[in-house]
Amino acid sequence: MTEPRYTAQEMMTVLAARLVSNDDVCFVGIGAPSAACNLARLTHAPDITLVYESGTLDAHPRTLPLSIGDGELCETALTTCSVPEMFRYWLQGGHMTVGFLGTAQIDRHANLNTTVVGPYNKPTARLPGAGGASEAGVQCGQIFIIAKQSRRSFVAELDFLTTYGHGTGHDARQRLGIRTKGPTQVITDLCHLQPDAVTKELKVVSLHPGVTRDQVVDATAWSLQFADEVGETAAPTDEELQVLRELKARGEV
Repeated sequence: MTEPRYTAQEMMTVLAARLVSNDDVCFVGIGAPSAACNLARLTHAPDITLVYESGTLDAHPRTLPLSIGDGELCETALTTCSVPEMFRYWLQGGHMTVGFLGTAQIDRHANLNTTVVGPYNKPTARLPGAGGASEAGVQCGQIFIIAKQSRRSFVAELDFLTTYGHGTGHDARQRLGIRTKGPTQVITDLCHLQPDAVTKELKVVSLHPGVTRDQVVDATAWSLQFADEVGETAAPTDEELQVLRELKARGEV
């Protein structure tokens, strides 16, 4: 059997990168969101503005940062501001077109948990916490979410609500006075999901090459919806794979 040209992780990262544009100002999370945004910067979106919550504005990292405090971000940024300025002016001032977040748990309405797994007072696992994700969820123009898909991560009910997505669905955001779009794209290692225009419940709009509907259903703890027309995600190009692998290799060195 022929070995695939790319991994499921690479497919997920490439698709996520394709969704941001040259004109975006992205509030970037560490890990998969950072990999996707930097792949976009090094391919189709050279003028994208990447902002990390540590206060680094217009960062151009040569390697993927290990944390928001990685010196690579400060050294390659246009400028660095204080964390209070980052949150009070840049993020909460509505200057971010996209917030690109990872998550440990997500529900059918794209609400996120990055705080604890299990009961809050006696959790089975303590997670990194909100960082700037709570503010990003309501202050960025829209939210893109990238996460590996399994029944542990795509849950029927969150153990803790860290980042507000579409709440209980429908017009929940508007009823709270939130004026931004919220989650508009969810990218996993199996498929691409978007919220329904009316109910705001996530539905599959494309399957990655070789992935079946049954695989996606089995990896989701709620009754997953599919769009009327479900496409196949375009496979990564040779250029996308080369740039992504070189980016990761520089970090390993």
